[in-house]
Amino acid sequence: MSADIDIDQIFCKDSANPPSERTLPWEETCDGITVVVEPKPHWADDMRAFRLEAREYCRYADWTANGGHARFYSHIDTSGDDVMMSARAMIAREIADGLWD
Repeated sequence: MSADIDIDQIFCKDSANPPSERTLPWEETCDGITVVVEPKPHWADDMRAFRLEAREYCRYADWTANGGHARFYSHIDTSGDDVMMSARAMIAREIADGLWD
């Protein structure tokens, strides 16, 4: 394992890709609302954008078209913060397991 590997660097490199090719979540802010965009799984027709501190989400296409005026739906157990924390924990485990060189 390389001592130079850093979770923030991994996220930064991933965010250099176009949104449709990203594999890690990222934050976007519009109209004073911050969301965490969850990358699109192979089977999905669109990505989801979760409000950072609320258990609500919208379709990414709606977010990009309407920003803070997008229609958000309640989500019983996921907020943007949850999505981001899960992804960071996954990367930390992979670094500890030596999967990032």
